[in-house]
Amino acid sequence: MSKEFEIVREFEVDVPPEQVWAAVTTGTGGYLWPMEPPEPRAGGRGPFGSTVVVWEPPHRYVNRSEDVGMPTQSLNQLDHTIEPRDEGRRAFVRYVHSGIFTDDWDTQYDGANKHTDFYLHTLREYLTHFAPAPVAFAQLTGPASSAVPEALAAAARALGLPDGATAGTKVSVRGPGGRALDAVLDYREAEFIGLRTERALVRFFGRGRWGAPLGISVHDFAPDADAETDGAAWQDWLNGVFSQS
Repeated sequence: MSKEFEIVREFEVDVPPEQVWAAVTTGTGGYLWPMEPPEPRAGGRGPFGSTVVVWEPPHRYVNRSEDVGMPTQSLNQLDHTIEPRDEGRRAFVRYVHSGIFTDDWDTQYDGANKHTDFYLHTLREYLTHFAPAPVAFAQLTGPASSAVPEALAAAARALGLPDGATAGTKVSVRGPGGRALDAVLDYREAEFIGLRTERALVRFFGRGRWGAPLGISVHDFAPDADAETDGAAWQDWLNGVFSQS
């Protein structure tokens, strides 16, 4: 049964509004995934075939799609409002994700709601620590055996994360090939883990709650970063955790 939804978040970040604007319009690979930049005008083409509804740089950007291409959703709109704070040295951001879910509304909303918190946290990490550096982005998906609620805990054990480690803790984890990675555990919730190293943001998505395999995204900001190399290394790690090649 079709039903509308709306997810609203507000936050402040210690960068000028222009940097937030750049991130949400042309720098999405730094915190989400690379997207086709929107055509810079109202009525222009936005990412994934959406339409730019509002284009008021650097204060408001809205895109809307009525052909989402998903059987569970028929309408999707993303609304970003960005306001200056402290004479433009900081920014206030209001983000509204709205639309229509057409099937299993509670599950779809739960997933979108929880992913929103993680994505916007990653946006703030990107803005604070890495922007506007170019990014090499890799996205990995685990085998079917990782589509269970316990998968993220298995990944945490493989990383060597202490059970009691909370967000903000400095950790040394076992990455691809058993290589030690010094990082800050910048996010830890039941379905998500975020690691920030000196050169990258590595995000773990425990999507078994929603019946999907575990995912990893790597946002690598090193000058010599290579997305293909990162992707192959973390995919091998992920397959190894779940004993599949």
